[in-house]
Parts: sequence; structure tokens; C-alpha cells
Amino acid sequence: MSFLSKQTVLDEFKKAKESKTKEWRDNLPTWCPGCGHFTGLHGLYEAAERLNIPPKDFVVVSGIGCSGRFPFFIKGFGLHGLHGRAIPIATGIKVASPDLTVVVVGGDGDGVGIGGGHFPHAARSNFNLTYILLDNSIYGLTKGQISPTSPMGMKSGTSPYGNIARPLNPTTLALAYGATFVARTFSRERDMVSELITKAIQHKGFSFIHDLSPCVVFNKVVTYDSVNDASAMLPEGHDILDRSKAMTLAESTEPIYQGLFFREEVPSFDDHAKQVRDGLKD
Repeated sequence: MSFLSKQTVLDEFKKAKESKTKEWRDNLPTWCPGCGHFTGLHGLYEAAERLNIPPKDFVVVSGIGCSGRFPFFIKGFGLHGLHGRAIPIATGIKVASPDLTVVVVGGDGDGVGIGGGHFPHAARSNFNLTYILLDNSIYGLTKGQISPTSPMGMKSGTSPYGNIARPLNPTTLALAYGATFVARTFSRERDMVSELITKAIQHKGFSFIHDLSPCVVFNKVVTYDSVNDASAMLPEGHDILDRSKAMTLAESTEPIYQGLFFREEVPSFDDHAKQVRDGLKD
């Protein structure tokens, strides 16, 4: 892991002090020093500030895992749900109160493990939600077991001889499920994380961000340096309306592409539901 220079740290403190995001900050985060989730949280603060979303209109829903405490760290409404059930809870909130901005936050185990069955239906229905999947390729809260995104061969408490299962790729899953906004980013790239979260919240429909967020304590294989060395920005001129091309790029592991893979503007679940309600009134 690379260490930041003293000047860089001082500059970041100054930036944070001058930032207007304190309006959205709540309890002090309790993650391990160096956790990638700090960047995702700050990106959410900045997106809320940029879009001027009042805390009373903002809802964050999480499942179980290190990312599960997001609702405690940001002002607004929040719900720390059951393992893997953040998406159905969030869809219920959005259907009941369509004017609220609803963000789902979860980890790789929560989102594509026990909660994997909910992901495709939220995407295909195009619920107007933002889903941020913070992927550290490990079960960190329970101190280091392999997850659905852990690479083959990786050793852990539950795989002392190495993981023998192929990892899932959440980005390609989102594209296959029909999500209308699909992006991938990396927690070392703070500005990109913030920018993509902002765009995702602005998008009318199901927006998905795969945030590669290394665990500095329990994962010694997928690290900041390994992800950084393998990463590259999407090719210049990439057509974000081409789902097939987006899938090809998302499948690449050398390099692991970062950026906005796909976006299309089609009616959301909210739009279709309103159409049905209006028809019943007639």
C-alpha cells in the first residue's frame, strides 16, 4: 500500500474543512484506517451537496457488511437492513415515496452473494434508484473469508488451499440485467467516484456503480496497488449507448476499465407506474 505524503494529507484536510459537505455528515465513520469505503462515503457527501438534496429528501439503505453502516454516517433517512435485502427495501421506499432520492449501498457479499437474486429484478424493472456496490473481494466484517468476487487461488479462513470458484463480475451482471446506467470506479480515484455518483443520482432509472474498494486489513491480494496497476480508463470515444461493446470492455481483466460503460434514457418504473395510475383515474 502506498503512503500519502504529509503535504497531500494537509491539502486533503484543508479541502475537507472548506467543503460544504459537512451539512450531510453525521456520525464519525468507524472503518479501519485506509479503507476504500471512505472515498465512497465522501463521494456521496459531494453528490448530495452538488445536487443540493435536502437531508429530509435523502434516503440511504444498506445491508450487512462493512458498508452496512453508511446510513449512520450521512444525514437524512437511513435503514440498515437484513443481509442481502437492501434492494427490495429501497424499491419499497421508492414506490411509496417517489419524490425521495434513494441510494442503495452494499458490498460484494451482500449484493451478489445472498442478495444476488434481488439485483436483476431491480435492474430490469428500471427502478429510479442508485446502487453503489463497494467491492473489496472479501468478507471483511467477519474478518476475512472469500466472497463471490474473490479471485481464484486466493487463500482465506474459508479457503486455506485457495479459492477454487471463479469470481463474479458485478459490472457485467448489471449490463446483462438491463441496468440503464452502469459504471465502474476505484476508491483511489476520489474525483471520479464523486463525479460518477453525482451522474448516477441524476439518472432517471436504475443506476449501478461498481466501486473497487480495497480492504487493507484482510485482503492482501486485491490491494490498492494491484487494482491501480491493472486499471485503465475506458477508451476515448467509447459509445455509452452500445450495451454490447460495454459488455466486452467490462469483461476485460487486462486492463480493468474504469468509467461510464453504459447509459440510456428510457421510461423508469416510476413513469410506468404513474401511467397505470393515471389510466385508472380515467
